Amino acid sequence: MKMLTLEQIRSNRNVLFWSLHAAGWAAYGITQYVGALFYEKPASYARVWLVAAVAGFVLSAPMRYIYRRLWGRAPRTMIIGVVATCYVTALALRMVINLSYKEFVATDWQMQTLFELFGGALSTAYLLVCWSVLYFGIKFYESQRQQEQALLKAVALAQEAQLKMLRYQLNPHFLFNTLNAISTLILDNQNRKANHAVTRLSEFLRYTLDQDPMKRVTLRQELDALDLYLGTERLRFGERLHLEYAVEEGALDALVPSLLLQPLLENSLKYAVSAREQGGLVRIEGRTREGLLELSVIDDGPGLREGAPVSERRGVGLRNTRERLAVLYGANYRFAVLNSHPGLRVDMALPLEMAAPAAEGAAQRPAAAPRLSGGARA
Repeated sequence: MKMLTLEQIRSNRNVLFWSLHAAGWAAYGITQYVGALFYEKPASYARVWLVAAVAGFVLSAPMRYIYRRLWGRAPRTMIIGVVATCYVTALALRMVINLSYKEFVATDWQMQTLFELFGGALSTAYLLVCWSVLYFGIKFYESQRQQEQALLKAVALAQEAQLKMLRYQLNPHFLFNTLNAISTLILDNQNRKANHAVTRLSEFLRYTLDQDPMKRVTLRQELDALDLYLGTERLRFGERLHLEYAVEEGALDALVPSLLLQPLLENSLKYAVSAREQGGLVRIEGRTREGLLELSVIDDGPGLREGAPVSERRGVGLRNTRERLAVLYGANYRFAVLNSHPGLRVDMALPLEMAAPAAEGAAQRPAAAPRLSGGARA
């Protein structure tokens, strides 16, 4: 026979009820028997309390189904129902106890009135009231726990929906720019470049669809995905785009939210490269420091006007990234936007989590990968 674990008993309401019900009445019978021994009662008392425990187990079981109907009613109705149920059950139980007492202990006892058959009903009713309080206490606890679990599930679903909204909110802007670039290539009769751009775009979109925004990828995979995104942007900007990577080898296996850097890089390209005829430089840095993964996206664009809020420029990408980190990490992250003279610097610090050794090989990675040494230019 397979034994149930404590957790299985807790999770199965029927098993939990019958286990507690049996344990309670067994404890009642044992305590009554020990009390009889303490007061030097005859050995025949053991039979009385054995019958009492079995009768209590059987007669009080229907109270569960009565209380199910009372649950959720008005407090006054519940109290009246509980008291009435306990008293009627106590009358039945005392009748069994008194008859067994007459049968096994006081065989010469002659009842004078019918009321003697129900003697002690009030004390037994008190016992059943305690049973009822315990029953409703456990039921209330389970109800509260179910509500808490439902609330936690609702919060988790809301967080997941919010993360997806924050991540996918950026895609229309990126698609608009990319499709414009492809359209320009077609008008200039650069069909080969346009076809290559469409291929790179489809690979990047396939990657975004495959990635769950609630899950994390290694920084190496994030940079690989970033290179898919840059595949279309390089065709668009050509020699005007200069890109540097300065990422420590030890940081490449750290876990980050998928597509974390793409909106920051997109903003840098928009304001530091696209807006200037000579183009510009974007630098991505990554390092591990004291249990943190530090990431930076730096450009040599115009930066922020002194005293101007961040929301005045580059608002969508920066704001969404900050909100996404807040949902994922709570207060356990840092996000700062600073002027770097020249340009703008976005610094992030996340709790350091390293990928399991086997995870990287099993994960899907885009084919193209950027060079990661400091000073490498694209």
